[in-house]
Amino acid sequence: MSMQILDVADAAPGPAFRAGRHALAHIPGNEGWPLIGRTLNILADPKGEVERMAAKYGLVHRTRVLGETGIALLGPEANEFVLCDQTKLFSSTHGWSVLLDRLFPRGLLLLDFEEHRLHRRTISVAFKAEAMKSYLATLDAGIAAQAARWRSQPGPMLLYPAVKQMTFDLAAASFLGPDTGRQINDVKRAISDMVEAALAPIRKPWPGTKMARGLKGRAHIIGYFSREVSRRRSLNGEDLFSQLCRATHENGDLLSTQEIIDHMGFLMTAAYETLTSSLTTFVYFLAVNPQWQAALRDEVVSLGLSPEQPLPYEKLASLTQVEMAFKEAMRLKPPVPSIARRATRDFALGGYAIPAGTLIGLNPLYTHHMADHWAEPERFDPMRFTDAAQRGRHRYAYLPFGGGAHMCLGLHFAYMQAKCFARHFLQNLTVSLEPGYRPVWQMWPIPKPKDGLRVNLGRVG
Repeated sequence: MSMQILDVADAAPGPAFRAGRHALAHIPGNEGWPLIGRTLNILADPKGEVERMAAKYGLVHRTRVLGETGIALLGPEANEFVLCDQTKLFSSTHGWSVLLDRLFPRGLLLLDFEEHRLHRRTISVAFKAEAMKSYLATLDAGIAAQAARWRSQPGPMLLYPAVKQMTFDLAAASFLGPDTGRQINDVKRAISDMVEAALAPIRKPWPGTKMARGLKGRAHIIGYFSREVSRRRSLNGEDLFSQLCRATHENGDLLSTQEIIDHMGFLMTAAYETLTSSLTTFVYFLAVNPQWQAALRDEVVSLGLSPEQPLPYEKLASLTQVEMAFKEAMRLKPPVPSIARRATRDFALGGYAIPAGTLIGLNPLYTHHMADHWAEPERFDPMRFTDAAQRGRHRYAYLPFGGGAHMCLGLHFAYMQAKCFARHFLQNLTVSLEPGYRPVWQMWPIPKPKDGLRVNLGRVG
């Protein structure tokens, strides 16, 4: 299947609105059932659903999810076209707002163009080298303690909930600091409820629904951060929250309390939920590929650090095979399987006229398994990420952190945490699965094993 990108219509960006279903009728596709469309198909098997639709209708096709008809644009060329948007053709605000506006309004992902650039620059101070070194010290201590606990009780365990608790504790310590009080578990529950609500098929906050719980969680987050902002501004904390409380816009004004609340809610969710998914996936693939588990352990041992020594920031770059394996795990199960945008004006792609207001869906999960770009795409092979292997590959064939102006601001934090985790986990533990056991994964909205992933942990040495 090939795609030709045609010229964009020459018009000024306008306000986003929904394109009518009739305006998309000329584009091949299948909208599924009345009202719910293909939502249940996507929830049940997002990878298979998109692959079947692409095989039948092509890399540009019409579909209907969560109550709206939109267009799937698939493959590296489409990813680059949409994400490297220099003409303000695609709105992230109005793409994601269908799912996130009630729960994460005004988070960085829901800002566009110049406003997004200004806020991203302001927030980026929290991810500079000195801040990252401070986070590493916190991460290292927390992960070392968790690895020691797992080592003291080897044997079978459910990995996903254990990693989820660890990543939340790490996000709380790095982003909120040590002085979080007893309310931290309520914050964790609130964030989990907000994520679950984001992709809930029932979009109204009726009593007992995920959306109702998600909005209750958002109210709790607003209350928690509102009470803390003024106090944090008077402190000199190194955590991300304290840094945002002291951060200023280009004109010198401090971020408003509401801006800090919106950014913290989104950043905490991204750091917590997506890293839980990625680290669980990473361990799973090491369990089913013992040769790579051994190779990565050798690399960790080659650092020459005793288990009690902290991981120096300068040593992170030495863990090249760990980074390759982590990248390959995210290729197979990307933490964000789909990306939403909305067209601000008419354009043409793949030979089809697509009107302003059209909801656009990119699909990293599909792209990461395209045989045209990945030989034997279902096979775990970290060697895909050597410098030589990557040179001949389309730069948008791999996008676990998105791309363009909205590329994940915390991607270096994610790699740092993954390397720190791998160092302590592999230096202390072995991991395996019971013979014949293969977990079933929920891939949307964020990949996770449905049964929690049953693994066997053993001691090293």
